[in-house]
Amino acid sequence: MRLPVVFIFITVVLDSMGIGIIMPVLPDLIREVGNVDLSQAAIWGGLMTVVFAINQFLFSPTLGGLSDAFGRRPVLLIALFVMAADYLIMAFAPTLWLLFLGRFIGGITAATQSTAAAYMADISSPEEKAKNFGLLGAAFGVGFILGPVIGGLLADFGSRAPFFAAAAIAFANMLFGYFVLPESLTEQTKRPFEWKRANPFGAFKQMRKLPAMMPMLMVFLLLSIAFFVYPAVWAFFGRAQFNWDARMVGLSLAAYGLGIVIIQGVLIRPILSRFGERRTALLGMCVHLMTFLAYPFMTETWHVFAYMPISVFSAVAVPALQGLMSNNVAKNAQGELQGVMSSLTALATIISPLVMTQIFSYFTRDETPYYLPSAPFILSALSVLVALLVFRQWKPAAV
Repeated sequence: MRLPVVFIFITVVLDSMGIGIIMPVLPDLIREVGNVDLSQAAIWGGLMTVVFAINQFLFSPTLGGLSDAFGRRPVLLIALFVMAADYLIMAFAPTLWLLFLGRFIGGITAATQSTAAAYMADISSPEEKAKNFGLLGAAFGVGFILGPVIGGLLADFGSRAPFFAAAAIAFANMLFGYFVLPESLTEQTKRPFEWKRANPFGAFKQMRKLPAMMPMLMVFLLLSIAFFVYPAVWAFFGRAQFNWDARMVGLSLAAYGLGIVIIQGVLIRPILSRFGERRTALLGMCVHLMTFLAYPFMTETWHVFAYMPISVFSAVAVPALQGLMSNNVAKNAQGELQGVMSSLTALATIISPLVMTQIFSYFTRDETPYYLPSAPFILSALSVLVALLVFRQWKPAAV
């Protein structure tokens, strides 16, 4: 693996670790800093998660547009420096508002996924794009696994320890990138920065000029909303459906994340070679649909783990979609496209928890007419079904 690709991989891992690494200690830290009880700490934790996701949504197109204008390298390196400083702010924060500010800044720096994806698009041939986007998906899976594990282990050294570790990793990766990351854009492929295109709404408007992209962006958003049912309600579902404790919840999430890493990091290449991008995307969406519809019938823990080797194959859908979309926009708009997709992902992280937790609450409270902890997964299945119908009608356009 080339060193620039290693750097991009680590950067995406850090982005996906951003929430997970502090999740095990955030309740204790909020109570310690704010002198509040657990219920109030949960309110603050929810606000911090929402502001993180909102800023990731708002700033992904901005960073993507800046990278199209000034290059991927400076945007990535500056964002990593700010990320390291942000973690240090949270490590020393004496008040809740300073912690809140840290999460506010963290949402901006985590928006570099769009720039990382654009860099990968720059250095990949059309045939390699879906495979390399699969590598980015694997990096997300690695961060999904490592974040809570590292945060939980370091919690033994105090509620501030994970923040110091995250700051050190981000700074070390910035130094690594400084020495190994060449600029992927040429003067010919750069385009002027425009504020009207450097926000999620302006970027969406710009994408409307590419009619082939709108259905695909809708498909991507619907799949993202469906996928984020896992971080939204999985821990609650596990307790209600299987009487899991926190350890079993963590084990199941780690196993699922490991499966995603294997699928997107190793198996995605032969799958794409065999089926092509379009059929691979259809395969992933069909597995998604089958998995979500299977959860209501799972009554024992072993059912989840027995089905997991099948369910993780849904992870092939997103890199295949990314490859299809990337090959249908001009070279000087790759950053903009990836910025829009990152914003859609962040939007899904706002919508999905709000909707899925309400659905779960309704179908599990005492006065519910029908007790059904798996109800959010049925809604996710409906979201995937709509995505499938839209995707089946989509026809690529020549660039």
